[in-house]
Amino acid sequence: MPKAILGKKLGMTQIFSPEGKMIPVSVVEAGPCKIAQIKTEENDGYQALQLGYGQIKPVNVNKPLKGHCDKAGIEPVRFFREVRLKDAGDFQVGDTIAVDIFAAGDLVDVSGTSKGKGFAGTIKRWNDRRGPMSHGSKSHRRPATTGAKGPARVFKGKHSPGQMGHEAVTVQNLEIIKVDAERNLLLIKGAVPGPKEGLLLIKESRKMG
Repeated sequence: MPKAILGKKLGMTQIFSPEGKMIPVSVVEAGPCKIAQIKTEENDGYQALQLGYGQIKPVNVNKPLKGHCDKAGIEPVRFFREVRLKDAGDFQVGDTIAVDIFAAGDLVDVSGTSKGKGFAGTIKRWNDRRGPMSHGSKSHRRPATTGAKGPARVFKGKHSPGQMGHEAVTVQNLEIIKVDAERNLLLIKGAVPGPKEGLLLIKESRKMG
């Protein structure tokens, strides 16, 4: 089975190793996921599995979603994500991927959407320096100049105020401390992206240590 699964972040806690060392862990409810579609080289130009995860209210199931899930022979789900792999022919539509594909000690990459922090100035957003705080200064926390007068335009990449957070983030090379197959839980060392109840994609690490 592919070492990839969808889940949601439940929060953080801490556990203790047999040596008595405290380990901060993120608790993730992972799976079970259903294979909703198989992408192949012949039909799509690449190989991938489309995983479905999460409960959805019947009132929120529209006709395209119902038709897609009925074709796969699965119950309607809330989220779909694709996972690339080398050989998709080993799988069947409708198969279940559970949390037991991982084991303690595995290294994973966790992808999610970071917490949104709203509209922020350049000091908070980009860690820019502030201006003088003396009474006569009028540039305490204002953005710096937008650039030289000669180009008559603002260069790309200029640090400006704007929306902070709420963007795709991947944290690599996190260690799985414990797998609870009965409750579909993964305990992952360290922090993972996003707020509580946020959707996560957990995949086998590309770095592998």
